[in-house]
Amino acid sequence: MSGPTIHPSELAFFSMLASCGALSAAARKLGITTPAVSKRLAQMEARLGVTLVTRTTRRMHLTPEGELYLLYARRILAEIDDMEQSLAGSHAAPRGLLRVNATPGFGRRYVAPVISRFMRKYPEIEIQLQLSVDPPAFSEDAFDVGIRFGEPPEARIIARRLTANRRLLCASPGYLAQHGAPGMPADLAKHNCIGMQQGDEGYGVWRLTTGAGTSRKTETVRIHGTLRTNDGEAAVNWALDGHGILMRAEWDISRFLSSGRLVQVLKDYQTPDADIYAIYPQGRQHSARVRAFVEFMADSFDP
Repeated sequence: MSGPTIHPSELAFFSMLASCGALSAAARKLGITTPAVSKRLAQMEARLGVTLVTRTTRRMHLTPEGELYLLYARRILAEIDDMEQSLAGSHAAPRGLLRVNATPGFGRRYVAPVISRFMRKYPEIEIQLQLSVDPPAFSEDAFDVGIRFGEPPEARIIARRLTANRRLLCASPGYLAQHGAPGMPADLAKHNCIGMQQGDEGYGVWRLTTGAGTSRKTETVRIHGTLRTNDGEAAVNWALDGHGILMRAEWDISRFLSSGRLVQVLKDYQTPDADIYAIYPQGRQHSARVRAFVEFMADSFDP
């Protein structure tokens, strides 16, 4: 018994339809009538034997089957683009869909502006920027390039270091005037520390290192405080308001350190590395648009 027939042209049609978000918008983009778009979609659904989209007067929503169809459609279209560009050689301009994932704060402040400049250079590429507090795993095939803090532990993932990035301990001048500055890691137990959840790291544990080589020593400090969050912007605002000591990435607080609104503490101690990487699976290493974007990101961070 044969399964439903998938027509290659319908993959691009459905991907475009999902991007438009409405049958009327898709009709305008295709230069046809809305009933014609609806009819083509209905023919697809009849052939597949499933409902892909639920329609309302103004909007459309993908069913679970529609989400699955879209996932495979975009993956297949991306592989076709990669094949065509590989056959065309290095002279072909990168094109097709590129899905980029980053954390919300860094994504808004740094990645989105780079994407804006990238699109002027490569107008044939379509980019979807996904901002996630907890990024999805590569096994879910939810994105093509991820911007991450720290080198990934998996060997099957290719990582391109974009720039150095330190985590620093800081507090507002007002907080330090009232409570004093810690002189050593153990002093943090007497302070109100703002808890930040970083990826898989839980609240409440900071690791501080001094020295180098054989004299290198790392202390694990269990912190306490009245404020905890997984949102970096909220944590920085609490530190600015004088609520406690915060460990935060340099990219997020450098402007406040420069202006004096925050002051670095325990300067002689280093925290775990948080260098910024562009990561992508080995299966994407031959993709022209992935290579172009990663190179563009690296050049953007080049001092």
